[in-house]
Amino acid sequence: MFRQKTGLLFFLLLLSVLPFTHGQDIFISNTQNRTFTSLNGKWKYVLDPYETGGMGGMPLYKNAQSHQKTDRVEYSFDQAQTLWVPGSWNIQQPELTYFEGAVWYRKTFDKHNIDKSKRYFVNIGAANYISTVSFNGKILGKHEGGFTPFSYEVTDLIQEEGNFLIVGVSNARKVDYIPSKVTDWFNHGGITRDVQLIEVPQTFITNYFISLDKSTLTQKTKRINGQLELNGEVLPKHARIIIPELKHTQEIKVNKEGVTDFTVEVSRLELWSPENPKRYQVIIEAGEDKISDQIGFRTVETSGKQILLNGNPIFLKGICLHDENPLRQDRANSMEDAKLVLDWAQELGCNFIRLAHYPHQENIVRLADEMGILLWEELPLYWGINWGNPEVLNKAKAQYAELIKRDYNRASSIIWSVANETAPTTDRTQFLSELVDYVREMDDTRLISAACKKDQELDGHPDSVYTYSDPLMSKLDVISLNEYLGWYGGLPEACRTKSFQTKIEKPIIVSEFGGGALQGFHGDSLTRWSEEFQEYLYKESIAMFDRIDGLAGMTPWILVDFRSPLRQLPDVQDGWNRKGLISEKGEKKKAFYILQNYYLNKEVN
Repeated sequence: MFRQKTGLLFFLLLLSVLPFTHGQDIFISNTQNRTFTSLNGKWKYVLDPYETGGMGGMPLYKNAQSHQKTDRVEYSFDQAQTLWVPGSWNIQQPELTYFEGAVWYRKTFDKHNIDKSKRYFVNIGAANYISTVSFNGKILGKHEGGFTPFSYEVTDLIQEEGNFLIVGVSNARKVDYIPSKVTDWFNHGGITRDVQLIEVPQTFITNYFISLDKSTLTQKTKRINGQLELNGEVLPKHARIIIPELKHTQEIKVNKEGVTDFTVEVSRLELWSPENPKRYQVIIEAGEDKISDQIGFRTVETSGKQILLNGNPIFLKGICLHDENPLRQDRANSMEDAKLVLDWAQELGCNFIRLAHYPHQENIVRLADEMGILLWEELPLYWGINWGNPEVLNKAKAQYAELIKRDYNRASSIIWSVANETAPTTDRTQFLSELVDYVREMDDTRLISAACKKDQELDGHPDSVYTYSDPLMSKLDVISLNEYLGWYGGLPEACRTKSFQTKIEKPIIVSEFGGGALQGFHGDSLTRWSEEFQEYLYKESIAMFDRIDGLAGMTPWILVDFRSPLRQLPDVQDGWNRKGLISEKGEKKKAFYILQNYYLNKEVN
């Protein structure tokens, strides 16, 4: 279960990157079930392409205004254009389509009837990539990472009238960032998820970590392990855990440090699974604070070459996905966005989705819990990471800490992945091995994987054999392989003679395969970019992978066409990666039905 000492390391890391801050970054979970005021909507913005943080020597976070004719002010939020929040700036203004730099957002609002017995926090669901947050002219802090939530306290700054929240966001790409300089997806900039003003008691529940104890899986009475985190100067002596459906109420003694481990023993517990995504209302009360969540209980582990869900073998019928609404061409940010793609995945026959290549919006994880879809989650530890820089490793730990804190209580999330298509150098393997240990220490209730690359051709192995000897695989629970034979090299018929070898006796997931097709373009099965070529490639690839000893699942690349600056072939790609089984207009390609048929007839080996 979650280890608090890693959370402390993460907290100290964030403090180290917050010069002249007014407050401290704090993680607050389950924000949608708390008392809050939405700050979504139209925000004023000022471009800062050189990332100076000011105009004419005047800081943008100060919201400078001219009050008399002699005043010199060289920017104006009041007269500026607007951007919608949440949303990326790239799709809202044509001149910002490929803009990479800083944009400063301003939101003004009143807050009448401020309760002096409460505390107030600004919570930002995600902003890509570096965010400088200020409130009423005071810098609260800086946050790095484009896909995870963060909060700052504004209790001492909030006013009944005339509040202004200014957030400077930069999506510039740099070698020491995560991701690094080059990615094969669109670099959406801006505040891409919800912004809330959260109201909590003086002492409140910041987070909780609840999971089923694997050792009691086969017992009639099952144990639930938990940890409760409180924040406040005066802590209550006791807290209560309530599961109404099980008629269970339990009082626990609160640790004086505000972090309390506890166990709950219950009978008649119904386990969560794709076939039966059962969730229980769990209520936590501590002092004046009370929070409720819907939590499913399940176990996931491996045995030999099998993945076990609740002790039973499962084949992961999956697909990869980017966090976009293709119809809007924007970063996904709503429950409606999540439902669109999860409905498509279920129609395809999936029980599993790889959320690539970065943390997706929380709505999709919560909806997967409700619908019974298993998930793989990962960080953008991708091409070109500066593996030798210890600060980059610290950033990876910090971003994973935020992701685990957000999604720990979601039964659907079963795999953390630490990398995608990274060459096994000494620095890289040391970096990822340390990250694996870090993630496992924080959360031992899930499996750990990484999308690995095959070896270069070695003496003694015929061309028909792909071998895998990445030293990182010894640290993983599940081996995952990306393989594009028939698209990048050879034609689909080459799949008929290939086999796969690894000496590690672990389950294998084929984490990527596929090829591009322009929906509506037709030809014979050897006409590149046609639906027929993609259909043929899927038939041959599936047959090849089905022969792998220990195959426990697959996630072909990808459910829907997605935007990418690397894909510019005129009249075919036009800025889209065309490997989707569904077009950006929501139209299914012929290969969709090949995979659907395979999943509908696939049984656990």
